Amino acid sequence: MSSFPAFSHYALTVSNLQRSIEWYERLFNSPPVAVNDQDNYRAAMWFEPMFAIHENQHQLEGDVFDEFRIGLDHIAFGCTSREELESWPARLDALGIEHGEILDRSYGAGLAFRDPDNIQLEFFLPMGS
Repeated sequence: MSSFPAFSHYALTVSNLQRSIEWYERLFNSPPVAVNDQDNYRAAMWFEPMFAIHENQHQLEGDVFDEFRIGLDHIAFGCTSREELESWPARLDALGIEHGEILDRSYGAGLAFRDPDNIQLEFFLPMGS
């Protein structure tokens, strides 16, 4: 049997495509490579990282993300060193993005923050890296 394939991309549903494009542009320091703005399907995609956001015409008014419901808990972006992880609080501060403290756990260290729809994101360094 072949090995399990790597992740291709993440796609999140957001409540306001334009607001989220602007926020993720700041975070990724680049505009999306593609934006689809049709009536029934609105989306934006980046290639670095492979990441997409979708605005769904069938979303519930006032609905917000909650990691305590079934589905997604969070998405973690991998860091390659402790120095890289420790550089993110200042970078997020400069972008005006609220965040927690770096938390060290037995399996690694992470820095959590949230997008405009309250979707939890994290910069993560696995133990032993």
